[in-house]
Amino acid sequence: MHYHSLGNIPQKRHTQFRKPDGSLYHEELFSTEGFSDLYSLLYHCNAPTQIVQVGEPYSVAPRTVHDKQLKHRCLKGFNITPEDDYLKARKPVLVNDDCKILLAAPRKSMTDYFFKNADADEVIFIHEGTGRLRTMYGILNFEYGDYLVIPRGTTYQIEFDGEANRLLIVESNGPITTPKRYRNNYGQLLEHSPFCERDFRKPIDLETHDESGDFLYYIKKQDNIYPYHYLNHPFDLIGWDGFVYPFAFSIHNFEPITGRVHMPPPIHQTFDGRNFVICSFVPRLYDYHPQSIPAPYNHSNIDSDEVLYYVDGDFMSRKHVERGMITLHPGGIPHGPHPGTVEKSIGQKETRELAVMVDTFRPLLMTEFAAGIEDPDYYQSWLPNAVSTNGQP
Repeated sequence: MHYHSLGNIPQKRHTQFRKPDGSLYHEELFSTEGFSDLYSLLYHCNAPTQIVQVGEPYSVAPRTVHDKQLKHRCLKGFNITPEDDYLKARKPVLVNDDCKILLAAPRKSMTDYFFKNADADEVIFIHEGTGRLRTMYGILNFEYGDYLVIPRGTTYQIEFDGEANRLLIVESNGPITTPKRYRNNYGQLLEHSPFCERDFRKPIDLETHDESGDFLYYIKKQDNIYPYHYLNHPFDLIGWDGFVYPFAFSIHNFEPITGRVHMPPPIHQTFDGRNFVICSFVPRLYDYHPQSIPAPYNHSNIDSDEVLYYVDGDFMSRKHVERGMITLHPGGIPHGPHPGTVEKSIGQKETRELAVMVDTFRPLLMTEFAAGIEDPDYYQSWLPNAVSTNGQP
């Protein structure tokens, strides 16, 4: 991201910065990759190190299913059971050593604790629901179609406006960035990028809670949740500046790249992770060569697993698509449009589809949660007159 600042900060870093009563504010360097990459400087009312009590950790490591079948998969994402609690609602469905893909349907806001993911950067896609992401950096309002990008180590609370919330969450073991090919040597987004700096929303309304008491944090590290009780409220910053902070980007602000003939999936890329990418499929005009075929061609993705999360709209290359459905097309076997969809696409002028794609460059494993919502016959859906388990042709 780019430089941003909120609140009050001293004229020069690492110098005396005093409160009205003459005592010092507490400076914290929040940095990535040691001292060699992006960082922000945070100015706390109270020392951020005062731990009152440490609770017993518990494991949230995904339990994977090790069947040996190499086949296309389909998961009915909206069949994930809603939970009142945000952390209990987070259900990992596809995982590898680089990322975890989770589904969540939390009904309640986080009111009595704070959460910090010290394992991974998070990308939370808001499929249903509105509310606010509260962090020490300020507030980010969110709504349908927003990506919330939260750097690892950021303490946050999510406040929902209602109980009907559906989230797609990607945990990344490396930093989340915009694609390098869309940035110049100074980090500015180039003219051919499908988005620009104006499309990214930064934290606003810095909240300074100069409060002492008993504040419960749940900290995720090495797939364990550690309960910590701190003496001071985590959102006690009087000011901060730097390059590390959460931000929001709406999928509706992604400007699609089109061509005379069908364009490959990299044109949809929105974010870059370590050994994976996140792409946004949005409403767009179809290819305009007079002999073009709008439906995608068959593809052998030999070295990557392709995951599509279907958000809304009609998908010209798929039959019987449902909102919240996830398809996994693993590397090593070809995939392509369903029977009849290629001819049907010819002559069409536009698509209204909305989807999020995650392409990983190392194989994904299904979890027990995923096995519980799988359509076991999906891999046969390319056969003539195929019928899925839900009875739809």
